[in-house]
Amino acid sequence: MKLAEMTVTQFANVLASDAPAPGGGSTAALAGALGAALTAMVCELTVGKKQFAEIREDILAVQAKASDLQKRFLDVMDRDTDAFLVVSNAFAMPKATDEEKAARSAAIQKGLEGCTATPFEMMELSAETIELTESLLGRFNTASASDLGVGALSLRTAVQGAWLNVLINIGSLKNKELAESYRAKGQALVDQVVAAADRVYAQVLTLV
Repeated sequence: MKLAEMTVTQFANVLASDAPAPGGGSTAALAGALGAALTAMVCELTVGKKQFAEIREDILAVQAKASDLQKRFLDVMDRDTDAFLVVSNAFAMPKATDEEKAARSAAIQKGLEGCTATPFEMMELSAETIELTESLLGRFNTASASDLGVGALSLRTAVQGAWLNVLINIGSLKNKELAESYRAKGQALVDQVVAAADRVYAQVLTLV
């Protein structure tokens, strides 16, 4: 069963088990999906209000993008677990001969690259989503201010959680150029999303 198709209880239970996956990466993706969903929710609670009639189309556009990002987060949540299992299977490959050791090492490196790509994608999605979340400041139904704030915090969790998964994988990459590229781009995404999330949270505090 795909993670996105599980009930909340099922997901929490498998997360709490000794199963190697899902883990922190999938949880970060779920946090991102929830952040996107809350952004869409705030739009839904705004578009019907008379005072926002003039920007109705803009809000609907934000809502549509947020809903799409929610789906993309849920997709990468499952792909992150799949990527981890590729690495896990590679580590289980035989290593009795030099040929087997070489094949195993190559498979592990390929798997690690996949395991790095999925959380990095979560980081990019987080940056795209928080931009939408922040764009609602000053033009949303303030009765849903706390929802917008939680959405921003969820995206902050998503990007920082995904970043931890990127870091733990690039430490084992033999392709140092690729590792350093991820490190530089990843840190920039963390800084971007955290700063935006903090701005949203600070603004929300003035409204609740």
